[in-house]
Amino acid sequence: MKKMLGILLLILCSAGIYWRIHAVQQAKANGMKAGKSAGAAAVVTTVVENKPMPVEIRTFGTVEALSTVTVKAQVSGLLSEIAFSEGQEVNTGDLLARIDARPFEAELHQTEAALARTRAQRENAERNLRRTADLFAKGFVSEIDRDLAATTLSVQQASERADEAASESARIQLGYCTIRAPISGRTGRRLADRGNLVVANTTALVTINEIRPVNVTFAVPQQDLERLRDWRSAPDFRVEATLPDSSGVTETGRLAFLDNAVDRATGTILLKAEFTNAANRLCPGQFVNVRMRTAIETNAAVIPFRAVQNGQKGTYVFVVKPDSTAEVRLVKIARNVDEESVIAEGLQAGETVVTDGQQRLGPGTKVEVAAADGVRSAGQAAP
Repeated sequence: MKKMLGILLLILCSAGIYWRIHAVQQAKANGMKAGKSAGAAAVVTTVVENKPMPVEIRTFGTVEALSTVTVKAQVSGLLSEIAFSEGQEVNTGDLLARIDARPFEAELHQTEAALARTRAQRENAERNLRRTADLFAKGFVSEIDRDLAATTLSVQQASERADEAASESARIQLGYCTIRAPISGRTGRRLADRGNLVVANTTALVTINEIRPVNVTFAVPQQDLERLRDWRSAPDFRVEATLPDSSGVTETGRLAFLDNAVDRATGTILLKAEFTNAANRLCPGQFVNVRMRTAIETNAAVIPFRAVQNGQKGTYVFVVKPDSTAEVRLVKIARNVDEESVIAEGLQAGETVVTDGQQRLGPGTKVEVAAADGVRSAGQAAP
């Protein structure tokens, strides 16, 4: 009986050890499966594609008025009238101000009277010369008398021309008493008030800026000069100006000027673009972001710019290999256009790159495509 009990106890112990070992092995197997599943990083991917992309130069510029005129008094006198408002739109020839014209009217009357007197004297000298010439022909007067009459007429004719010039000058001075807009544009701050004494060619009344159209001046590096040589004949040259706080609202213009020398100090060359400014968004003195399209690259390799990472060795992307592992690939960026990057070296069309989830990746990391940027459905494996 004791022997049978010992055999039964030995059988029970062996069975317990067997089930214990089996449970441990099963747990290890389950753990390995769980670890394998946790090691696959969920990422978002896209495929490198070839498509036409604009070749652009981006910089910043300054808005300038197409023309600026500071209106000054051309005669001295009392400012009797101001006919414009600050910030007013004016056209060429519009009345801006008047200067008290009474002293100039009196000067004009005086010169006109002097001219009338000189003309009367000239007419008398002409009659006297005719009489003297008749008498000289009959031998009643000497040649000296005839020459003296001719000289007197010449002097009166010269005096008449001088008085005519004086009268015309007085008329011009009187005209300067009425000050009109020399260009169309917008007036600035009033610089003199009614009742002030203004001085000729010194006292400024107002500054007028022509703001339709306007110019935007900007500079580009000399390395871009080669792309700008045919700007007059290139149909793709287009310049866009965007205000920093305008939520993407742009003004489109045309390149109007390319300087003839590179600035030695900065290594840049000056350009100007002309904008119609129909909506008056651009104001002289503003800083704007400038984007100039110089050409269209027909077959550019393009990826979203968020796929590009920066490291100690330069810019790189994570490429998903056919075995669903991540590969670190150094790339050279040609340029960024909006939210896309044009790749100069390092990628080929059709390759898959990671656009989101790069922080969980390293060389050889197993990846699982959670979503694709419009290329694959969520969860579909990379090629």
